[in-house]
Parts: sequence; C-alpha cells; structure tokens
Amino acid sequence: MTIVLGDNQYGKSETHVVRVTRNGATHEVKDLNVSVALAGDFGDTHLTGDNSKVVPTDTQKNTVFAFAREPIGEIEDFGIRLARHFVNEFASVYRARVSIQECAWERISAEGKPHDHAFVRAGSEQRLASVTCTDDGTWVVGGIGDLVVLKSTGSEFHGFVKDRFTTLPETHDRILATSVVARWRYAGTDVDWRQSHAEIRRLLLETFATRHSLSLQQTLYAMSEAVLEARREVAEIRMTMPNKHHFVVDLTPFGMANDNEVFYASDRPYGLIEGTVTRDDAPEPGLAW
Repeated sequence: MTIVLGDNQYGKSETHVVRVTRNGATHEVKDLNVSVALAGDFGDTHLTGDNSKVVPTDTQKNTVFAFAREPIGEIEDFGIRLARHFVNEFASVYRARVSIQECAWERISAEGKPHDHAFVRAGSEQRLASVTCTDDGTWVVGGIGDLVVLKSTGSEFHGFVKDRFTTLPETHDRILATSVVARWRYAGTDVDWRQSHAEIRRLLLETFATRHSLSLQQTLYAMSEAVLEARREVAEIRMTMPNKHHFVVDLTPFGMANDNEVFYASDRPYGLIEGTVTRDDAPEPGLAW
C-alpha cells in the first residue's frame, strides 16, 4: 500500500479589516472580511515538518492590513492585487485564492442630511468576491450573500409527488421568501466591478419580484437566466436559496377565519434549493470555483 498526500491548501481566514478614507470632514468606510488560501510546494511541511517553504498565516494577515493602507477600491480589484502578490512574491506558492465579504454601512441622516462620519449597518446583505490566481491566469467570482427577499403573493406550489407520508397541502397563493446567496463567474477581468454588481443585483431582485412562481426552482432559474441574458461579462451563475417557509395559521379553533393573512414563519427545517446556470458559449472555468 502506498500513502500519498493529496491536494492541500492553508491560509488565514476572516481577517476583519475596516478602512476609513478621510476626504476632509467626510469619511468613507470599507468593512471587509478577507480570507486567504495558498496552495503550492508544501508537501515537506506535512510529511517531515520542514516549514522552510511555508508563508506563515500571520504574514498573510499582516499583508491584508498592509495592502489596505492604499485605497481598497472595489473588492474584486483588492482581491486581485492580494492574490497576485502571494503568487509573484513566493516561489513555493502556485495558487492563491482570496475570498472577501463586504458589509455595507449607510450614512445616518441627521438634521435632514447625511452625516459626514456616522453610519448605520445596512442589514445582513454582503457583497462577495473570490479571486484565484496562478501563473497561468486570474479568475474572479462575484456574488451576493444573505440577500433576504419576500413576496406576499405571486407564488404557487402544486402538482408535486404525493405518497403516504405527504401532509403538505397544495397551494395556489403563498408567501415566497428566501435568503439568496448568488455567486457568478466572470468571463474575464476587464470589468467595471461596481456597475456590474449593481446591475446583477437589480436583475435578481426585479426578476424575483415580477416573475410569477410555480416553484422556488423555477424562480432560481428565471433569476439566473435574466442575469446571463443581460450581462455578457458573466459566464455562469450559482444560486443557493433556502425556502423560508410561511404556513397559514389555523384560527378556526378560535372561531376566526384566516384568508392568507396570518402566518407562522418556520426557520427549520427548510427546503434548500441550489442550481447552476451557464451560457453555452461560456469560457472554461479554469480554477475559478
């Protein structure tokens, strides 16, 4: 029997960096969670404990902070700069992947106008980016996390398989709610990241709102299709959409009717819908995912 070391990587996860940019009295805030993963010629540290080729995770953390000293810009660009640094700077590194979560802050309104340096957290939604760099190329994946959406009608679910364990009633009018995680692979790196992200987000939300839904699967596909049809810079999109179930409460024991007005929101268990939609002319993903 031969035992061999398989694919491996290591890195520093969730370095939380907050960057304040001061333009006179007006400040801007960038709030990022940055994770770095390196792969390369690190077999000896696994097999013999020889760390001579290992870039310490503490160094990776400090690099994130040092790079944040310069203007961060869009998180995709920041990820590209970091990933290329690790590949170009260290001979033992052949692949660097930098994953970034950005949390948004909005200005607090004071005396009828946005405050210069006071902010409120803009909900749970996160902007996502993952950059993978090798000597052969750079791949960028953008995304959105925890985009919580709900519509109170315009959704049905019926005609499904039934057996002796089925208790779910068919419905032609239900609440549809989910927390969207969407990741999309870009076809290249010559992209206006901010504008692209904003338009993709708009397309996802508009499609969710306006398309009549016969299932969350159908909604997932329609949202993905809308992005791929409108945004040629996107090669592929992957969606994860948990079904945040809302059940009509039976008020008949209390002599009350409930015409789809009072619901019980169940947090678990929940249906988890996942899917990938790709353009047939999309370039190969390389190491993007």
